[in-house]
Amino acid sequence: MAPALVYIGLFAAVFAVVPAQAQAPALGGASGKPGVARLALPRMGEAGAMDLAAERKLGEQIAQQIYRDPDYLDDPVLGDYLQALWQPLLASAKASGELSPELAERFAWELMLSRDRSINAFAMPGAYLGVHLGLVAAVGTADELASVLAHELTHVTQRHISRLIAKQDQQAPLVIGAMILGAMAATAAKNTDVGQAVMVGGQAVAAQAQLNFSRDMEREADRIGFGVMTDAGFDGQGFAGMFDRLQHAARLNDDGSFPYLRSHPLTGERIADMKARLALSHAEPAEAQRALPPPVSAQWHALMAARARVLAEPDARRLQAWAQEPSAAPASLYAAALSASRLKQAPVALSLARRLLDQPALDAQARRAANLLALEVWLLPGNSMAMGATAAAAGADAFQRRLAELADSALAASDRASVLLGAQVVLQQGRPSPVSQRLQVRVADHPRDAAAWRWLAQAWGAQGQPLRAIRAEAESRMAHLDVDGALDRLRSAREMAQRGAATDHLEMSIIDARYRQLLQRQRELEVERRH
Repeated sequence: MAPALVYIGLFAAVFAVVPAQAQAPALGGASGKPGVARLALPRMGEAGAMDLAAERKLGEQIAQQIYRDPDYLDDPVLGDYLQALWQPLLASAKASGELSPELAERFAWELMLSRDRSINAFAMPGAYLGVHLGLVAAVGTADELASVLAHELTHVTQRHISRLIAKQDQQAPLVIGAMILGAMAATAAKNTDVGQAVMVGGQAVAAQAQLNFSRDMEREADRIGFGVMTDAGFDGQGFAGMFDRLQHAARLNDDGSFPYLRSHPLTGERIADMKARLALSHAEPAEAQRALPPPVSAQWHALMAARARVLAEPDARRLQAWAQEPSAAPASLYAAALSASRLKQAPVALSLARRLLDQPALDAQARRAANLLALEVWLLPGNSMAMGATAAAAGADAFQRRLAELADSALAASDRASVLLGAQVVLQQGRPSPVSQRLQVRVADHPRDAAAWRWLAQAWGAQGQPLRAIRAEAESRMAHLDVDGALDRLRSAREMAQRGAATDHLEMSIIDARYRQLLQRQRELEVERRH
């Protein structure tokens, strides 16, 4: 997929022309815990790194291409699950000093999900992090997934990509250019053979130097990432578990479904180092052990792994099998309901979702996921015909009344998935006013939430406010770094006002100001491209 190609191509090109300079750090932790002695370890540092603004701009250029890729997936349900892993890791990195306040403020720290079934995650310049559905589906525990995210987070906090780019010799511009062109060619044509053919020349420049330096970076990412992960409340065994999965894939002569192995070479030294680190952590005094509950429950992880597996599956026969043969396990019922939903089997999906909701042993996190799935399948054509504004009336089916109550509570919730799914249900009930009120608060707090802007546009449109709807559409484009698309929507609003089709003068003043601001941004981007 394109994001993986961008990452592997760019990173491989950078590796290929950089001599091995850093020494492998000694065993030890990245951050401290009360009462536990930690070895003082050398770190590769930031000497020679490209400046933060340049790295952020480079990351935005790559992210813009990913947003446009058909495999890019904005799934609020999985997004909230990943954030439940990601935010504790960020907080841990800040608390330990690995993530500086300046870096935290100036970089994006955005997770980008891909429909790709392969096992991969990747860090890009400017702290854009890519995660494939295949990885979420394949890991056995949330701790294993957290270990991957902590590792990628460390690649960013230690400025690995930026320092490598900054230290290139005279071949670097040509090699990096070839890599990015190859990745973009694969993006545009969906032809990985073409992209790989363009990239292979750059990868062959100095393969041994690439491997040597990448091992140094991997050791550092392991060492610091382990400390960040365990201090965030995750079980360090997740690192070892993920290593076992990768090692098993390597023994099977990786068939291409594990690109993570190619961009993150797994060596015997790394495995031995992690085992020693685990043994050291298990030997810590009892007072240093964390007694907090894990950030993500095992049940929630199982449901989200099932979701990733279903969303990544292109074969309708496999989906049909999952929908027809669920066990009583919550993850199996979840996969069955979602599979039936993807097959547009609305009544079947709703019946399966109801069975999941009736499971008595769901913990709080898993029950929230089950509630959201029920709202999701209730939106399907066939189910939604009975969803009018009177769904909660006394004559309605008790289960429909229950879902209507769930929708109202979801719209009022704080998590993104609940708000967006609640908004869709309430809109479909013909009640746009509470949706626009809630989503205005959402976008004020989260202006980069493209989906919230899109649903806000629909709510405003349903209330006969076309200028506000068009401005929301423009902000949705801008949230995905599409300046040209945002300007196009704002021009449409200006033309509408000039034709006399809209008379909201206050809204037009807001649109005019935003139009001038984005026009200036477009000019700045054109200057940057020329230079």
